[in-house]
Amino acid sequence: MTRAGHAALDAELKQLKSVERPAVIRAIAEAREHGDLSENAEYHAAREKQSFIEGRIKELESLLSLAEVIDPTKLSGSIKFGATVELVDEDTDEEKTYQIVGEAEADIEKGLLNIKSPLARALIGKEEGDSVEVATPGGGKSYEVLSVKYV
Repeated sequence: MTRAGHAALDAELKQLKSVERPAVIRAIAEAREHGDLSENAEYHAAREKQSFIEGRIKELESLLSLAEVIDPTKLSGSIKFGATVELVDEDTDEEKTYQIVGEAEADIEKGLLNIKSPLARALIGKEEGDSVEVATPGGGKSYEVLSVKYV
């Protein structure tokens, strides 16, 4: 996991523990005051939200306790975890930039590519100027690696 990914998950964990958890506890207490719990929709919604929050807290604590933080700035060479890769689609000439990150921090909308994705697996070990063939659910794609940076 990258340092930024670790920090983001840690911030989410702190938010859940210090803001979300106390808020849902207050909501449950308020809903209890309304009487009969068997027909109290507010109570059931608050309990469901509490269950989600507690599950996410456990998931984040587990991820963070097992995480190995890697600093991409100390890496160089061919494409590997942490690399920021600039690609050009050989069919459409569209340029894209991705950073190869761990599963927990991946977000394709933000250019954070899951290391287990077909594209990332195809890119591992390649260098600037290499061509990459990727089998995607929408069909085969060809990319050329324009640059590899470790920032």
